[in-house]
Amino acid sequence: MNVPFLDLKAQYASIREEVGVALQQVLDQAAFAGGPFVARFEKEFASFCESPHAVAVGSGTEALWLSLLALGVGPGDEVITVPDTFIATAEAISYCGAKPVFIDVEPATYNMDPDKLEGAITGKTKAVIPVHLFGQMADMDPILAIARKHKLFVVEDASQAHGAEYKGKKAGSMGDLGCFSFYPGKNLGAYGEGGAVVTGNPVYDKKVRMLRDHGQDKKYHHGMVGWNARMDGIQGAVLSVKLKRLPAWNEARRKNASIYDDLLKKIDGISIPQRAVYAKHVYHVYAIRVKNRDSLIAALAAKEIHCGIHYPIPLHLQEAYRSLGLGRGSFPVSEKCSAEFVSLPMFPELSGEQIEWVVGEIRRNLGHSALPIP
Repeated sequence: MNVPFLDLKAQYASIREEVGVALQQVLDQAAFAGGPFVARFEKEFASFCESPHAVAVGSGTEALWLSLLALGVGPGDEVITVPDTFIATAEAISYCGAKPVFIDVEPATYNMDPDKLEGAITGKTKAVIPVHLFGQMADMDPILAIARKHKLFVVEDASQAHGAEYKGKKAGSMGDLGCFSFYPGKNLGAYGEGGAVVTGNPVYDKKVRMLRDHGQDKKYHHGMVGWNARMDGIQGAVLSVKLKRLPAWNEARRKNASIYDDLLKKIDGISIPQRAVYAKHVYHVYAIRVKNRDSLIAALAAKEIHCGIHYPIPLHLQEAYRSLGLGRGSFPVSEKCSAEFVSLPMFPELSGEQIEWVVGEIRRNLGHSALPIP
């Protein structure tokens, strides 16, 4: 049985007719760069995130970068985040001219460890970026309390957490700004690149809007040096169609995760994802941990079961950040996770039969040779 890691064709088949209508409307109105379809999506997404403002941009990386610029982050500043994330989180800091400062993650949730935060703060620290990894929000209450104590900004990297919740509060709505990616494989994915910034602060909203459009608040009146980071009309129209279905798609992911949990917890040598008591997890990624990761992935691939690794090299060990001088052993939890993560197939259309096949092959390949995960 062929089990893809992600099946965007199956999702498209379920919305083909409505997407076709939406795309034709964009073509008929020739609303290709920004425009009414993007503006409509911004209003819809702000409402979904329970946030007053949403600004659509060209990617999740741009969302992070422009958010930091709007907060005044620049050369000489430090921004604290985690090494267990995609490099875009740190790239946004670097492209502001600031320095990324890493702290380790919690061993249960793989999100920022609040107990490590205060010790990393210096006189140069300007902001904190907690990453809501795999669809589960970081422990925001202590993070926000420490940030407020030290007068630091908080930017949520919610690129994998569309619709996730923390004690009933939506991802992106708790920090000064929240950043989302609409890369096609996300829970809410565009048909190309896209991103958004949500915020409750009208000043930040205006700054990000200006920064995404060459620093102008009206045509040819440039109040600051900005960039071209506009979302195109086609992505806005597609995202409006898909946003209506996101709650149901997220529930399907949660249901599939429960099936995985029930089957995998019976197999020795596997650590399944842990749901924090405060969290509503939306399972952008369903990542297990096993000791003999590479051999398991190869065995599953031979059976046409396609898996991934998120992420095989933590950021402090990437060549791009070699200048920080952080060697192996600097962040042991992140390093341990990077050596053990296996991301299993996860998407709303995944069937129970496919999940049982995946787990059956895992059981057959691990058997009693699996090493325990502490």
